[in-house]
Amino acid sequence: MKRALLLLVVVVVAGCGKADVPTGGPVSVTVSQDFGAARLAPTLRESAKSHETMTALLERTDFDVRASAGGVEEILGVSSGEQDGKPVEWYSYVNGLAVEQGAAQRKLYPGDRIWWDHHTKARVRAVVGAFPEPFQSGIDGKKLPIRLVCLGSEDRSCDEVETRLGTAGINGLARSNLESSPGEVVRVLVGRWSEVRKDIAARTLEAGPSVSGVFARPQATGSSIELLDPDGTVRRTLGPGSGLVAATRYNEERPTWIITGTDDVGVAAAAAAMTESMLANRFALAIEAGRGVPLPVAVP
Repeated sequence: MKRALLLLVVVVVAGCGKADVPTGGPVSVTVSQDFGAARLAPTLRESAKSHETMTALLERTDFDVRASAGGVEEILGVSSGEQDGKPVEWYSYVNGLAVEQGAAQRKLYPGDRIWWDHHTKARVRAVVGAFPEPFQSGIDGKKLPIRLVCLGSEDRSCDEVETRLGTAGINGLARSNLESSPGEVVRVLVGRWSEVRKDIAARTLEAGPSVSGVFARPQATGSSIELLDPDGTVRRTLGPGSGLVAATRYNEERPTWIITGTDDVGVAAAAAAMTESMLANRFALAIEAGRGVPLPVAVP
């Protein structure tokens, strides 16, 4: 009898621990178009109510919103449907991760950065434009362990990334010089593409955006990086000295951030771009001659 009661207490405590993650609190809401290329309104700072969902919060903002059981259909006069003969929709992200279970069900937690973007159909599961999230507040109200993985001889660029994270208020990360499998940690891979591509999640970039969700395709040799438009067409090819900051998600694992380049110069340039001002509202960012190139590349 005593053993049964003890087991019951353990189960109740475990259940309460999960339920005790506080919902509501200060959040931000950004609304943009064309993969972050155009902001439709200034970012709002709001206070979410306890157990409030993304859609419910959006509907009580000053934005003009039309939503249904199927999702958000219009914000600020911009509607889902077709644009230039292509299907377009409103997609939502929280702390840099796509909301895949539905915004009408996704509850909000303190510090959440909510991003609604209207763009052509594309499955992008992770973006860099909410930096310093997901490192700061985590996912679903839970902070996650962070692992900085330094591949090859990129200790100096790894130091730079660690410094940039520290400047953003992110400390206590674990550092490794060995490849690690995706898991219950947010990983930041730093190195030349020829080294980074050995990682199973990073290597999906070579298969293109339909697989990785990243509109950049490094060549397996690591000598160049193709930059793609929203249709997946190559618009530019970067060579020596070029870098890339991107995020992807392998299967159902936590996101993997990739700080890479064609060579040491490119990796250093990508590491230096790990700031909120450089990454804000970017799905991914290429670096050419020290300057950021938002991805996907805009169609002329």
